[in-house]
Amino acid sequence: MVQYELMYILKPDLGEEQTASDIERFNDMVARGQGTVEKTEKWGRRKLAYDIDGHGEGFYVLVTFQGEGTIGNELTRLLRIEDDVLRSMVVRAEP
Repeated sequence: MVQYELMYILKPDLGEEQTASDIERFNDMVARGQGTVEKTEKWGRRKLAYDIDGHGEGFYVLVTFQGEGTIGNELTRLLRIEDDVLRSMVVRAEP
């Protein structure tokens, strides 16, 4: 298993329930891809360096997980399709 970090930014105008639902759904995506979520950190609303789709702020979430080699590519593909996600990045963490 390989250690990964997933950072994504959700739209700031989502309600608390929708934000929590999205976080849970994305963690489930990791589990369906045979991965294991170790830690989910909600960084909260922060100002963006530049506007993305007319949004000056975003809700940041950092997820640390383990998985097989193809899970990073699949998560990147799935998060690009999501309407609630402004940006996302999956990186392989150093051991």
